[in-house]
Amino acid sequence: MIRFLSQLGNYILLLKKVFSKPEKAQVYYRQTMHELVFLGFNSVGIIAIISFFMGAVITLQTAYNTENPIYPTYLIGLGVRDSILLEFSSTISALILAGKVGSNIASELGTMRVTEQIDALEIMGVNSASYLILPKFVATLFFNPILTLISISVGIVGGWLAGTTAGVITSEDFIYGIQYSFIPYYVTYAIIKTLVFAFIITSVSSFQGYNVEGGALEVGRASTKAVVYSSVLILLFNVILTQLLLS
Repeated sequence: MIRFLSQLGNYILLLKKVFSKPEKAQVYYRQTMHELVFLGFNSVGIIAIISFFMGAVITLQTAYNTENPIYPTYLIGLGVRDSILLEFSSTISALILAGKVGSNIASELGTMRVTEQIDALEIMGVNSASYLILPKFVATLFFNPILTLISISVGIVGGWLAGTTAGVITSEDFIYGIQYSFIPYYVTYAIIKTLVFAFIITSVSSFQGYNVEGGALEVGRASTKAVVYSSVLILLFNVILTQLLLS
């Protein structure tokens, strides 16, 4: 318990340093542009691939579980839409990004710590936490919602292609299904969850990497901890946000 409270205190102190006033806006701008490409744009491919096949699988499973003639076929499109919007595109994408982006952040900062690059920045009078971590926050909070929207779009397209190719639903019924009783708030709900998950991934991974002690072996352990802790917190906050935002 004491160790947990100590870690929580260090986590809060790190966030305080991160969100202090930036020193040179131009330097932070260049760093942020770099992080947007490294953490955001480079993740588009993996998110698109997984979302496509995720939408395809959801469509086929929904179709095979609603073969009863009582159910109209357009319910397949409705089920795919709501499943992707409410859960898969935000939560599953966040878990994927926790593994890809989270491990990158933790290993990058951990390597800089053990090679004393962070200590060198501190000696030069630079707020290393703000300089290294704040651009990562800006990049993930800006780009992760875009990744979620890409995931939603690609997932629905994947479901449409799988359904029409397998012959389980016509194109007209699927399109009607994804339009039927559409609730725009579901998109807002997905974006809110994505922003919270982005904050969790970036803050937890940065904390683990920034506070590494030891050598290269500890960097690997910090990267593993970052992914595990981020994933657990994502699942926990998924339950909390669902209760708060949809109840």
